Amino acid sequence: MNKSQLLSKLWEQYAAITPSAKKIHDLLEQKGEKIENDHIAIRTFNDPRVSIAVLEKLFVQLGYEEKGDYIFESKKLFAKHYEHTTDKNAPRIFISELELEKCSSELQQTVKQILDSCDPAVFENPELVISGTVWEANSQEIYQKLLAESEYAAWMYVYGFRANHFTINTNALEGFKTLQDLNQFLENNGWKLNASGGKIKGTPEQLLEQSSTLADLQTIHFKEGEQQIPSCYYEFALRYPMANGALYQGFIAASADKIFESTDVKLQK
Repeated sequence: MNKSQLLSKLWEQYAAITPSAKKIHDLLEQKGEKIENDHIAIRTFNDPRVSIAVLEKLFVQLGYEEKGDYIFESKKLFAKHYEHTTDKNAPRIFISELELEKCSSELQQTVKQILDSCDPAVFENPELVISGTVWEANSQEIYQKLLAESEYAAWMYVYGFRANHFTINTNALEGFKTLQDLNQFLENNGWKLNASGGKIKGTPEQLLEQSSTLADLQTIHFKEGEQQIPSCYYEFALRYPMANGALYQGFIAASADKIFESTDVKLQK
């Protein structure tokens, strides 16, 4: 699998459970915009079988290198971002992991049981990052148990290894000079934005502004019955030049912390 194939597969999986992303993408293209992808985000646990160190391998093989790391204390997350060494138009990759040792013993045990239920060979698959749920994710009881402590863990249980969100590079849009302009356009066309921490996270002084839609809802068929659960969302990033004139390439942890909440069940109400 080459880089283009991997990125296409990630988009294909993402769009399948995030129909709003395809609609927004098409709507902007109808306005004559050429969509560029700023970054793709992926979630996991820090269990050594599925940690960042495992998921990064395929990206590194395809020319990506680590460029920064981030800590999200309140959500008990650690993350790294990667940039392609030669293709400057390739999207950044942002991989986060839940720090299990900082969670309750009950959550740790539940995640361990989920991973232990899998054939160990699935974790050796070099394409694990696009494998979805490699465990049986059909228990509403397990989902609710995880959700009570960590929305992130509950999302992982239901959706597994896939892109959690794609991000439009707002700098590349010609008809929108500010993120506020883009947000207003999206709201005028019926999309709800994540307002946690404000609809725009970050400032020009921080060199990065971000916003996002609320996640779509997918009907999940648990053995106990059906339930609608937030799937994925579409993010929008506007980067500002550093002192040397080059655009800032990293991320702001405080802003990303609020972007994570785009999949939060509570924001859907």
